[in-house]
Amino acid sequence: MFGCSNKKEQPNDHLNVTVTEPVDKGWDEIEETGHLQMITRYSSSTYFLHQGLQWGFEYELLEKFAEEQGLTLDVIVVEPGQNPYDMLNSGKGDVIAANYAITPARDRYVNFTHPYNSVNQVLVFSEEMENPPQTLTELVQRGIPVSVYSNSSYYYQLKKLQEQGFPINIELVPTYSDTESLLFDVANGQYMATVADDNIFHASDKYMDGLVEGPTIAQGNKIAWAVRENADKLQDEMNAFLADHFRIEEGEPKNSTFLNILKGRYFEDSPPVAEYYEPDVEEKNIGIISPFDDLFKEVADSAGVDWLLLAAIAAQETKFNPNATSWAGAIGLMQILPRYSNIDSTQTLYNVEINVREGVRILKKHLEHYSYIDSTDRWQFALAAYNAGSGHVADARRLAIDFNKNPNEWEATANALVKLMDRTYYKNARHGFCRGIRTVTYVRSIMNRYKTYQSIQAIAQRNAEIKEAGILDFF
Repeated sequence: MFGCSNKKEQPNDHLNVTVTEPVDKGWDEIEETGHLQMITRYSSSTYFLHQGLQWGFEYELLEKFAEEQGLTLDVIVVEPGQNPYDMLNSGKGDVIAANYAITPARDRYVNFTHPYNSVNQVLVFSEEMENPPQTLTELVQRGIPVSVYSNSSYYYQLKKLQEQGFPINIELVPTYSDTESLLFDVANGQYMATVADDNIFHASDKYMDGLVEGPTIAQGNKIAWAVRENADKLQDEMNAFLADHFRIEEGEPKNSTFLNILKGRYFEDSPPVAEYYEPDVEEKNIGIISPFDDLFKEVADSAGVDWLLLAAIAAQETKFNPNATSWAGAIGLMQILPRYSNIDSTQTLYNVEINVREGVRILKKHLEHYSYIDSTDRWQFALAAYNAGSGHVADARRLAIDFNKNPNEWEATANALVKLMDRTYYKNARHGFCRGIRTVTYVRSIMNRYKTYQSIQAIAQRNAEIKEAGILDFF
């Protein structure tokens, strides 16, 4: 185990953690809900959207773990001003998967899993710099500032080098910056130098011009996932999974075939990353959810609904495939059943705009049906009806009343929907058996995806505001 006891009695570590006592949420609760919540950052080495699909080394690795455990993976993107350690310990997520190196500062607040990578930290200079330093001594002598963010493992390593007698000039940058954006800024000459893990540098160097690799400042840093200190069972399950994919033999890292494929995809030969992360990424990519954003916005605006929810539904239904057809005959991007459509021609439903407008019409009909219910619950009821039909939702609400629960609260109805899989309950229901767990998972997945999309939009808005203001002097 990589955790330790008595972690909090330590001096200021620049992580700005405020939640030091973890909530009591363990493996049993994760299994019961069927969802594992991943806290991560939006970057090409962790998690990002490309053509509406979810990508990222951390995302794919953790998704494989979730699949093997029979869990759905939900993504929670850290927004500007949010602290991932506080999010983890307050129960907003279950695991931090963000290419985190194990450091004493981080180990004070979380437990780390078995590692899944070993990396070196390297100095990176701008190509515009004349004769970049070849040694730490030369870096110090020339007084070149090294720009890093304060809650990074790079900052911890630079401080450690200072204690070892290297008075490095450390320049702190806003904590919303990530390694890739700092490398981009160095390549453009905004900063003179930064630090990066060697795998991230080599991946970035394939599609960014203007970077020069400098001396190594740390070797063999272990990269791992972070879980709450009291999440022993989750940590054990993750340790067993990761041990099958990564180990150190005679000082050399050994990867499974699956891990080698992921590393090749994201750090060696990475076409999706190169396509996603171009030099003008902030203008072109961040904030784009899918190839159909403009259509979602237009239709949603005219219907008075949030376009991000439409995008979340389409992602859940078809992964933005406009030609999708389900086993039940549902058609197109929004999976419209012809018998519930106002469109006579089945073929016409494959028209993307018509399909989306039909989906919104049906969805709005459900929203209006539950108009007297609290707004958040109303959306969940509407989504459940969109997925399972109004009849099954009505059966579940009646069953909730039988259990003396409020049928206008989604949680009570969700529990009743699951019970409709049991003959004891569905034999007396008007509409019979309902695969309730699928509908409950459907609703939760869409609402969680919607929150992820909101976070991505918040990051895009923050970046736009920073660019417009032309300032980088706040933290």
